[in-house]
Amino acid sequence: MTNLLGRHAIVIGAGIGGLTAAKALSSYFASVTVLERDDLPAAPIARSGTPQARQIHVLLRGGLDALIEFFPESETELERAGAVRVRVGSESRLEMPGFDPFPQRDLGFDYLCMTRPLVEFVLRRFVEQQSNIALRSGCRVTQLVESPDRNAVTGVRYDEANKRSTELAADFIVDASSRGALTLELLDRVGLPRPEETAVGIDLRYATTMFEIPPSAPRDWRAVLHRPDAQNGRGGLLVPVENNRWQVNLTGMHGQLMPENIQEFIAFAKTLRTHTIHDAIKDAVPIGPIHRFGFPGSARRHFERFDSFPDRLLPLSDVICRFNPAFGQGMSVAAQEVGVLKRLIEVRALDADPFKRLGQSFFAAIQDFLDTPWTVTESDYIYEKTRGQRPHDFQRRLQLNFALQRVAAEDAAVHKVMSEVTHLVKRASALRDPQIIKRVTALISASA
Repeated sequence: MTNLLGRHAIVIGAGIGGLTAAKALSSYFASVTVLERDDLPAAPIARSGTPQARQIHVLLRGGLDALIEFFPESETELERAGAVRVRVGSESRLEMPGFDPFPQRDLGFDYLCMTRPLVEFVLRRFVEQQSNIALRSGCRVTQLVESPDRNAVTGVRYDEANKRSTELAADFIVDASSRGALTLELLDRVGLPRPEETAVGIDLRYATTMFEIPPSAPRDWRAVLHRPDAQNGRGGLLVPVENNRWQVNLTGMHGQLMPENIQEFIAFAKTLRTHTIHDAIKDAVPIGPIHRFGFPGSARRHFERFDSFPDRLLPLSDVICRFNPAFGQGMSVAAQEVGVLKRLIEVRALDADPFKRLGQSFFAAIQDFLDTPWTVTESDYIYEKTRGQRPHDFQRRLQLNFALQRVAAEDAAVHKVMSEVTHLVKRASALRDPQIIKRVTALISASA
């Protein structure tokens, strides 16, 4: 271990962002402690405190690449544990308004399909092998401890499983605790305002269950993504996961009632614009219960607008930005944010105080990583009932996006760039290539 910048770092939360952050910080601190409120299972099963983990979670190619930076064997180990490799374009059937389906073609890269508990389990095993990381379950952090001058954090208070309260000091703390209450409460105490927030209210409801993959499964696709249209707001996702199963997710916008039993589930699938998912599951053997969940809306906290922020504290992942889970971006963005953190620490390693105003630098640096998925989130304004401030150029965006899709349907090279942006491999700026823009604008003009 080289370039040690401190004795002890704490990471709050053992989700994807927290585990990846712990691995990143282990190169710069003598010891790292991960505090997780849940009991961490010794198998790839959902944690009791994360009911949403039973829903479909997608690790996009950009997210997988970010994890590989910290866990070089992660792709191999995920496959060994049962993750299923799917070729983007040729093995994924994409259905969206105007394209049912989008042309299927080999776009040159893969992603892995698996359950959220499997991803966490594999990453936990990697973290547990790191000698200077302690992974402590059953520890609910109740407060961030500020310095006497209130300009920095110095540790945390947490309750152990026996309810005993403990204080633990640290040189640096990452808050990857999902909702961000700890960071917000600290700001209240030290007299700083809470960050401004942009919200997109969608009242998403979704239901997920498993099916055995039947011998009669279609051979022309391995996964199906059915994007909803503005009229009925119903979507679906079918992916192959470990143990020769399909994990199937159905969604409804703005509080639509979701199925409670398998008969209702299959009937709901039949109401989608196409019958692809319905026909695949109608005679398949269901496994386990239907898990339902609600998501009120996406939210982006604008920490980047702060002039002052407590030193030695860094909020991460959902604390900063929560995305519509139907787009499958959360885990991938969390891993990419940790990559930004690592590169900032490397640049600052020789500074007298590498953590001075690190938060402000981090918030500024991740905006480029947030902008692409957030633009996708804003597409939820196609629904009349969506709450929030619709972008002033929203109709123009829709027009450009549909024209782009038409160009991509005809041109494999543009299709690949569009898919790389969707998978967070490239930024949205890649679609502003002059040649692409020229073709898109020409198509719009011809249609006027």
